[in-house]
Amino acid sequence: MMQDWGQGPSGDDLEKKVIEIANQLKNKFKFNPQKGILPLLIIIAVIAILIGGSSSMYKVDTEETGVVLRFGKFSKFSNPGLHFKIPFGVEQVYLVPTGRVLKEEFGYRTVTPGIKTVYTKRGLEEESLTLTGDLNVSDVEWIVQFQVSDPFKYIFKIKDPIGTIRDIAEAMVRKTIGNADVTQVLTTDRAYLADQIQQSLQATLTQYDIGVRIVTVKFQDVNPPEAVKDAFNEVNEAEQQKESLIFQAREQYNREVPRARGEAKRTLQEAQGYAVERINKARGETNRFVALLTEYKKAPFVTRKRIHIETMEEVLPNLDETYIMDGKNGGLLPLLPLRKAMEGAVK
Repeated sequence: MMQDWGQGPSGDDLEKKVIEIANQLKNKFKFNPQKGILPLLIIIAVIAILIGGSSSMYKVDTEETGVVLRFGKFSKFSNPGLHFKIPFGVEQVYLVPTGRVLKEEFGYRTVTPGIKTVYTKRGLEEESLTLTGDLNVSDVEWIVQFQVSDPFKYIFKIKDPIGTIRDIAEAMVRKTIGNADVTQVLTTDRAYLADQIQQSLQATLTQYDIGVRIVTVKFQDVNPPEAVKDAFNEVNEAEQQKESLIFQAREQYNREVPRARGEAKRTLQEAQGYAVERINKARGETNRFVALLTEYKKAPFVTRKRIHIETMEEVLPNLDETYIMDGKNGGLLPLLPLRKAMEGAVK
């Protein structure tokens, strides 16, 4: 997770290294102390310069942040690129992958990553088996993805940050699943439970102040234990069939009910229109009758005669034959259908 660039001899280690190299050179070149100590000092200085120069440069990759310590105390952060530091152990550099999303797996491990990733669950049964709130056992596989938000805190705030994240994540998962029933865990509420776990995990890590931001908590696979897996699959299929039938019924309901409501509304509006028409017609007849009554009261004989003539004008054209009754002689005088004869002549 992090790389220490504080390597390089310092103090006693450097002195031992220089003495060892000097002894090797002395034995190789058969150095004679009587000729002077200056050549030996020059060799030692050159070796020290070479060692110091090689340990004074370090590289920070694009997805990393360097944490520089000077005499064991925090000094600064290093951005990506090539940098220099004081050699001989004065400054040490720790590289932390702050630009990558790190992942921890629970209940399984990735053996071979790639297009066809190979996983294994061997020896991880205790990690994946979880007790639910209704005292059922579920086999849970999940991942926790996180980023390092403060590299200094991530390195020095706690001794084992990865182990701490794993322990807290496992505790939060067991707590959340322990408060839910097996149906929620295996079918309906996976996303909701994962969100609860993420919030609880982030709150705890924020309280610990170790410089970590949780990106996501996701259930990879949730199954019943192998002993009851077949029976649970049958129950799950029945649940899915029930949900499918419910969706079909809702679809039928959404199609038929609006149509029935539209027809009912149309019928109601037609009835209301018919009622308005009949009322207006009745009011018109009433107003006509009242007006006629007013005229009748003013001149009864004339009004009665006019009504009789208007009625005969309306009735007689619809008759095929007309007979005039002679009240004195009691005979019938037919009125020739002159209208029809005239119409036939015209045709």
